[in-house]
Formats: sequence, structure tokens, C-alpha cells
Amino acid sequence: MLHKFSEKVTMDSPTFFSRWKQLANPAQESQKIFTATQPMDKETASTKLTGFGFSVLEGIDPNPDNFVSACIVKTKKVLVGCLLRLEPNHQTKQYRLTLRTSHESVSRNFNELISELF
Repeated sequence: MLHKFSEKVTMDSPTFFSRWKQLANPAQESQKIFTATQPMDKETASTKLTGFGFSVLEGIDPNPDNFVSACIVKTKKVLVGCLLRLEPNHQTKQYRLTLRTSHESVSRNFNELISELF
């Protein structure tokens, strides 16, 4: 249900990495490495991320295979900025998913929910 309150955000590379560095508290980050349960297709992955409320930001990551995404979760009481990096490893058929948000539980919850999509 968390993704029902998310809104896509667009930004350029300097803005993304500036915000990424601002969310440096270990409690704000959640990272998971998991094995893909479906074919690792770039277009399908992009569709899943946008369907979850994240924008897919092109040209941000130096590695063109990686996904960089952003959104804001809006509730009545708080706005939570969310940044995501999804790094596919086609040789091992695994992903590394890293989320940084301004709220610790959102990082963990999004990480669990999004990793289940892949």
C-alpha cells in the first residue's frame, strides 16, 4: 500500500547524487542482494519501477545497465523523499537494490516490496 502514496520525481545527476549523499545515515539506507525470479529485461524492470510510483531517471548512473529512480511519499503528516538504485548482474542473475529515504521504515518497506517484483 505504501506505493499508493508515492509520486514520481525527476532530477538531474548532480541533484540526485547531492541528495543521495545527504541521506548518509545508515538507518536511512536499506540494501538487499537477491536472485532474479524472472528474466532480467530492462524495459520490464523500468515498467515495474514506474508502476510502483518511481520515476526512472536516465543518464544518472555511469553504468547504463543500472536503474536510478526517485519519488516522494506523501501522507497527511509527512513527505518522505525516496531514492533508489537497482543494479542488475546478468552473469549471476542477481540484483542489488539500494534505497535511501528520509524515513527509516520506508527504506526497509520499499526494499522488501520492490525486491519481490523482480
